[in-house]
Amino acid sequence: MHTPASAAFFWLLLLSAVPTAALAQETTSAEGEGPSKAPAAKLERVEINARPQSDTDLRRRAPVAKQLYGREELDKYGDTAVTEVLKRLPGVDLSTGAPRMRGLGAGYTLILINGDPAPPGFQLDQLHPSQVERIEVIKGPSAEHSAQAVAGAINIILKDAPKTTSMEARVGLGYSYDQPRPGLHMAYHHKQGALAYSVPLSLFSWKGVGERTTLTQSLGSDQQPASSLVHVLQPNWGHGYNFAPRLNWKRGDDDNVSLSTFMQKGFWHNRLSLQPLSLQGRPVLDDPSYNEGVWHNQNLNLAWNKRLDEDRKFELKAGWFRSGGEFDNEFTRAAGLRRVWGGNDTYGLTQAGKFSQLVGDSHSLMLGWDIDHRRRSDERNTQELAAAPVLEQDQFARVRRLAVFVQDEWELTPQWGLYLGLRHEQINTQSSVEGQPLRHTSRVTSPLLHLNYKFDPKGRDLIRSSLTRSYKAPGLNALTAPYAVSNRYPDLSRPNDMLSPDRGGNPLLRPELATGLDVAYETYFSGGGMASVGVFVREVQDLVRNVIALEQVGGLARYVSRPQNFSKARSHGLELELKGRAGELLPALFDPQTALNLRTSLNIYRSKIKALPLPNARLEGQQPWSATLGLDYRARALPVSMGLNLAYTPGFATQQTAQQLQTQSASRSADAFVQYTLSKQMSLRLAVNNIAPLDGRNTTRFDDGSYSQTLSYPRTSYQLGLDIKL
Repeated sequence: MHTPASAAFFWLLLLSAVPTAALAQETTSAEGEGPSKAPAAKLERVEINARPQSDTDLRRRAPVAKQLYGREELDKYGDTAVTEVLKRLPGVDLSTGAPRMRGLGAGYTLILINGDPAPPGFQLDQLHPSQVERIEVIKGPSAEHSAQAVAGAINIILKDAPKTTSMEARVGLGYSYDQPRPGLHMAYHHKQGALAYSVPLSLFSWKGVGERTTLTQSLGSDQQPASSLVHVLQPNWGHGYNFAPRLNWKRGDDDNVSLSTFMQKGFWHNRLSLQPLSLQGRPVLDDPSYNEGVWHNQNLNLAWNKRLDEDRKFELKAGWFRSGGEFDNEFTRAAGLRRVWGGNDTYGLTQAGKFSQLVGDSHSLMLGWDIDHRRRSDERNTQELAAAPVLEQDQFARVRRLAVFVQDEWELTPQWGLYLGLRHEQINTQSSVEGQPLRHTSRVTSPLLHLNYKFDPKGRDLIRSSLTRSYKAPGLNALTAPYAVSNRYPDLSRPNDMLSPDRGGNPLLRPELATGLDVAYETYFSGGGMASVGVFVREVQDLVRNVIALEQVGGLARYVSRPQNFSKARSHGLELELKGRAGELLPALFDPQTALNLRTSLNIYRSKIKALPLPNARLEGQQPWSATLGLDYRARALPVSMGLNLAYTPGFATQQTAQQLQTQSASRSADAFVQYTLSKQMSLRLAVNNIAPLDGRNTTRFDDGSYSQTLSYPRTSYQLGLDIKL
């Protein structure tokens, strides 16, 4: 007999209110260092299952709230990049490029690769889904991972070394603009005795275009009101590769050594073409430009896992990484060519370890550490005209991060589960900014509590609750970014405007601290479906926002945008999710044997910033709500499967500062696929992404009357792929 839901909910909230404390400190002196890294996997007693656990089974058994998406979801649409998979997941938004959860900015979402923070410069949009085993969307931080997860974390689990010898290949042809672009993924997996290795290689290319029309009202070159209408066409193209060999050496039943590497390189180009029309006065216009560059990323990790006995286990990790890029931008001006070029280089070492111990029948203790040392150098050169001197800007930063943690997964009863964790991180940054040395230290202690209640021991219905402390550390670029002059107003002897400010870093930034409460009810159906209702609250201190203000530059007042600790903020929301077989969810409409799966989600978000008692003073980019609907169908008579996914976000306004208001129009995404299975080893898939997209309308308006309104025209893309497995 189940405990009544109302009583369980009351006790859950009561226990979640256990007082916790967190400490965050910042010290700044006249010199600087700092960022991230982590582990994964707890010690568990061996259980024998009659069949492999599904994604839903793994989600139900997890000690913290998470969503899991395995090979079926990854293969479904024939995507060529992991970001194309992420954009269809409930509560994940990619409208600004980087993945965001709960409507919060990209920096609030922690990106993990195999449980470790992604190395700097890692290009998630160029990671092929065929290299991924599953994706975990984690709603709250845990002690063994970095606590830099205010909105949550997305953990990309790469494929492990194989259990059998096999080969696979995926040949693709994509089209979105001008001409089709090829892509290829292939992998060879081999196992012999104690050794197993995998050699995957992905070759990718792209060609697209950004098309938009911008209406601008601001001061002209004569400092009088001016306006212009500019049609912009910006084709972009490039190519690159991913190479990620992995080796596994099973030295015994309880002793395993693994080596994993990841190498990534890409070459990009874009050309900015303008068709301007002056509507009033003498407007200042952007310059046509040609831009190109390269990025690279290398990563090597060595791990040793050893089970000492039935109850004890340890893991040691060591890693090396290097990433960077170069750029070369040429602007065509009436007076001659303006050129800006440079690059950055980051390399570092990591080391981590953890020890797990089962205590009795109810406790699983873990303690560990995490060390990260990295150095970054940046170079930026500017030449206004061919005969003018070159302005050189060089800087460096060294970062050291040390984290220690302890956690206890405690099975209070067969129905009550408690997770307690404590993590302390210290980040030291030593840098040289515009010739001035700086030392910056951040310390954050994060207590974490997750409590689960199962209405029955099998966990078909359960309530989850979390009370956590997380944070967002300032990025190196925010702390040490060199002063960058506006491309529209490069002449420092003349003023600029708020629409086109210069930019710079702020070495005095403090980390944003967030106290979070999450409560969710999950129910799992016998046919494999599930439903979830969750609410969350985040109280954020020292919110960082870019603020535009006048500064003296070379004796002249110019507008400069710099990140600042702006205010306190609160964000809260409601998250609904439902998925399963159509015959199980809607038995009155569908036969139980119908091979149709349905999934839908609705997310509602609200936020408020204390320093802005104005309408629409929300966290940057946080939409008021979003919704998704998806269906997948497999035909009985033919070897054909197909699917459709719809996503919608309404338009909204954001009061950035008391002087700046931004508005963003509604967005709609529709993706569809059809797959024909030729044989057990071969299938053909056609996918169409962004069907009938809405034009985008974004406006930035300042209280001095200046504004910029951009109308963008997104395009539909097509992907044809042939999968071969041997």
